[in-house]
Amino acid sequence: MNDQGTAAESAAAVPKLSASLERARPHPGPEAVTGLGEPGGPAPAAGRRAALAPIALVVAGGLSVQFGSAVAVLLMPKAGALGVVTLRLAVAALVLLVVCRPRLRGHSRADWGTVLAFGVAMSGMNTLFYQAADRIPLGAAVTLEVLGPLALSVVASRRLVNVVWAALALGGVLLLSGGGFDRLDPVGAAYALGAGVMWAAYIIFSARTGRRFPQADGLAMAMVVAALLSLPLGIMESGSKLLVPSTLGLGAAVALLSSVLPYTLELMALRRLPAPTFAILMSLEPAIAATAGFLILDQALSTTDALAIALVIGASMGAVRSQVRGLRKSGGG
Repeated sequence: MNDQGTAAESAAAVPKLSASLERARPHPGPEAVTGLGEPGGPAPAAGRRAALAPIALVVAGGLSVQFGSAVAVLLMPKAGALGVVTLRLAVAALVLLVVCRPRLRGHSRADWGTVLAFGVAMSGMNTLFYQAADRIPLGAAVTLEVLGPLALSVVASRRLVNVVWAALALGGVLLLSGGGFDRLDPVGAAYALGAGVMWAAYIIFSARTGRRFPQADGLAMAMVVAALLSLPLGIMESGSKLLVPSTLGLGAAVALLSSVLPYTLELMALRRLPAPTFAILMSLEPAIAATAGFLILDQALSTTDALAIALVIGASMGAVRSQVRGLRKSGGG
């Protein structure tokens, strides 16, 4: 296995993450991102680059989380599905607390309610997804899970074009499933669909948390909530197995690849990216998962899989173009 998340590499990534978190601030809106329509503002090319920046963060987060999920599948025989969730969330919470050092005072009841809801959604999403991945192939689990963000994009969007891109992405997702899910373990499929619902909730509360808290303070506190919720389940299933050094090392790698890096990148992106567009971009996840499965789990891609991936990527590119155009129009460019 080509483990991109070894402990040494993960430790080296923490200073870079800290620097990224220090630069992250709540963003006032698309006009401030692009600077379009302001006298003496940056050139249109600079505005487009600024508009594409949050999209690049989403893609980077997707790569990180899916390769981390592939590593987690290899870890499940040692720690169990719930044990992997516990390691992932607990290590991620510790790292974020050390890096972010969130302020606990000065927050309203609504702020704490948002953090609590974000943590519950995060815990539910992870727990349900790893239960699914323990029963059905990784690609199929992600394919079913991504239906949650796709549904959110259709419900939340006020533009017809987003419905079109969501429909195209859904076609790719269904094609990637092999024409149907009847051959899958129904319990595993149900877990994946439940994870999709929680994923949609995660998108909503991640955006709200990013607006209410500076830097990644809200994410760090929500991660603590998620870790505390998963801890009893992981201990009951795996017990002392979680303390084996090799298991802890892989768990730390999964935590950094699948939680710390992607959640931080997504939180930063959602400050500048509409939730419907973010949800459509999540349709890239099955394609990324298929690639991770091929490289790490030796799962070959068929011609049908390649066509499905092309449809999903095409839909995401369409969503990107719509986002850039919308930002240009809102800025008067």
